[in-house]
Amino acid sequence: MVIQMGFENSTIKEIIGKYRRIWAINHAESVLGWDMEVNMPKEGILERSVAQGELSVLSQEFMLKPEFVNLVEKVKDENLNEYERGIVRVLSREIRILKAFPPEFVREMSEVTSKSTKAWEEARNHDDFSKFEPWLDKIINLSRRAADYLGYENEPYDALLDLFEEGTTTKDVENMFSVLEKNLKPILDKILNDGKVPSAHPLEGESYRREEMEKVNHWILEKFGFPLGMRSRIDVSPHPFTTQFGIKDVRITTRYEGSDFRRTVLSTVHEFGHALYELQQNEEFMFTPIAGGVSLGVHESQSRFWENIIGRSMEFIHLIYPVLKENLSFMNKYSPEDVYLYFNMVRPDLIRTEADMVTYNFHIMLRFKLERIMLNEDIKAKELPELWTEGMEELLGVRPKTYNEGILQDIHWAHGTIGYFPTYSIGTLLSAQIAYHLKSDIRNFDSLVGRGEFKPIKEWLREKIHRYGSIYPPKELIKMSLGEEFNPEYFIKYVEKKYL
Repeated sequence: MVIQMGFENSTIKEIIGKYRRIWAINHAESVLGWDMEVNMPKEGILERSVAQGELSVLSQEFMLKPEFVNLVEKVKDENLNEYERGIVRVLSREIRILKAFPPEFVREMSEVTSKSTKAWEEARNHDDFSKFEPWLDKIINLSRRAADYLGYENEPYDALLDLFEEGTTTKDVENMFSVLEKNLKPILDKILNDGKVPSAHPLEGESYRREEMEKVNHWILEKFGFPLGMRSRIDVSPHPFTTQFGIKDVRITTRYEGSDFRRTVLSTVHEFGHALYELQQNEEFMFTPIAGGVSLGVHESQSRFWENIIGRSMEFIHLIYPVLKENLSFMNKYSPEDVYLYFNMVRPDLIRTEADMVTYNFHIMLRFKLERIMLNEDIKAKELPELWTEGMEELLGVRPKTYNEGILQDIHWAHGTIGYFPTYSIGTLLSAQIAYHLKSDIRNFDSLVGRGEFKPIKEWLREKIHRYGSIYPPKELIKMSLGEEFNPEYFIKYVEKKYL
């Protein structure tokens, strides 16, 4: 689709000028958040939480200044191009959301989530849920209040889900999981019964030194064309993540656990997918509200595309095998085929981030069910570990023995992001749909991956998805770029073909 370029409307230009101050506050908040996860000493949390709380309120104040709101309202009736309509859509949505929340609520949410993040880390370090429990109660209470402030038609979860995946409803998510439960469970059962796909591999127990895997990860990122030191960097954090301060500064983290090297490789590849989405934005969007990925689901489709479609492919394994062999002495005992089987094991497991392609979405299904209970029922945090254990046994037939294997494994509730988890499944399923259309257009996809020639693949993703930033709502972007609406069946077919 050809869209009109640039910002031409004088009112839009004035809005962008005023928005720059809001952008700067958001930029500072991103830096503080990244530093808190990567560098900040433990006792810095008190001052950091206050600073982030005050910045959140300051951003809200600037966004809701009457003269700014009036400009956004005024320009709606003017003749605007695609870029400009995107600006108005994004700002109108943000203003509506911010108007719903009293400043004292914004400050409280920011301070509580900053402190609860550190409480979660402390709880994980000691495998002690009681250290996080009171903070999770606060998060649940704040989330219920947030849903009430935002308003909803059917149930509170709709309000929070829409914050992360614009236009998506609880019913949409229920329908998605209904397709998965009906079709994916039989595939999983067949895989487990056939025994052709390994459920364990000796490579899981092989130990490595951090500096060895750092060399491997840096080699992979360089092969992908990741602009290390120029517009990006990679660091280490307990929970790998990507953060973007702007189009010219996008950062990822990974983790090194000393064994089971596929975890750090796939985490690095996954976060690269997120980073690429931000790095390939149209530079005309710099400092504007339409810079950045349109939704968490679409964002996750990019990371899961690189992790699952590319990172777990035989072609990619053959590509990285020489550098693995060069840096890991134990690789002399294993062939590329061994590494492929190791990267594609299937087993019902306890940890979401380490789950295989087939079982992954059942982890999200559990969290979706628990989050709805948090919002719809009178429940306390102390009841959730047992509900988690029962849910894992029902869905995957496994029971966590520790809190770290169960309710403490994810950081998201500490961040206050209830309503976020379904976007992981949306992105995972969408990645297979994107792969189908990309491979239809790029017939030599597999050989390109095998040769380490990723430029045509990145260019396709830029043209179809990345360059649009947040101009269009996610459902509209998907339909426009792929010629059809979101369809879970592509993922079912992809998994069936790959494993059966």
